[in-house]
Amino acid sequence: MAGMDTRSCIVVSDGRRGIENQALGLAEALGRLTPLQILPIHVPRTGKLPDASMIEPDLWIGCGRAAVRAAALHRRRWRRTRFVYVQKPRSHTDLFDLIIAPRHDRMHGPNVLNILGSPNRITPQRLNEGASAFADRLEALPGPHAALLIGGDSKHHRFTDAACANLLDEADSIRRQAGSLMITVSRRTPDALTEALRSRYAQAERVWFHDGDGPNPYFAFLAAADWICVTEDSTNMLCEAAATGAPVYRLGVDGDPGKFRLLYAGLEGAGAVRPYLGRLESWSYDPLHETDRAAHAVLEILA
Repeated sequence: MAGMDTRSCIVVSDGRRGIENQALGLAEALGRLTPLQILPIHVPRTGKLPDASMIEPDLWIGCGRAAVRAAALHRRRWRRTRFVYVQKPRSHTDLFDLIIAPRHDRMHGPNVLNILGSPNRITPQRLNEGASAFADRLEALPGPHAALLIGGDSKHHRFTDAACANLLDEADSIRRQAGSLMITVSRRTPDALTEALRSRYAQAERVWFHDGDGPNPYFAFLAAADWICVTEDSTNMLCEAAATGAPVYRLGVDGDPGKFRLLYAGLEGAGAVRPYLGRLESWSYDPLHETDRAAHAVLEILA
């Protein structure tokens, strides 16, 4: 990269972490290939569009519906910029030079690259930094370590009372087999399930329960885990876990997964993910590098 000029890139999302991280992950992966100055921009899901009077960037990367609306404005102003969209846009596919679409969305076209899952920000460096930031706390937990990552209700998945009761039983099962259990909930996790987990595990030995207060140990959990157990509603967390190389277990909830069955099958076919059937086993696989593959495709359109 010696002697190369730094390119500029704006990353457009509505600010939701799961949406923004996909676009940021792609931009950061590209930044490992070419000098890149990244500027995240949050646009409202409804209301006024962002101003396009800023300096024209070399690259525009967006994710989420709000980003599609912003692309329609920016594309009229910026003729030199290359536009890249992450996920499957419901409309205006002609706005984008490249669309990075999940394979399970079954989207095809001359400007479409299909990948397994979604782009993410997982790298060995980020995992090492996460572990270093919480080194003392991790060292106090006896190994081997199991991480339990819990999402919440979505369009296809429901955390019913029965599903939550089953998750609590699975958490107990995982804890019995592992040396320590590291649990984190998300903003979507039902309050009743969060409270049940807090009551059961907040003061328990060999358990680190994170409910969102204080510094986020998410990357530390991924770095330290000998097993990563993820509720199946969170496709982002499943893909992030599969990028670590640690065995990943999918925890079922209620609902109809629909197209996401294709994602589960793809992750299982790659050797990264298995359904949790009550027993922790160890296996190895090549960590997913789909984010890097997408970044190489973006580099081609920049060239």
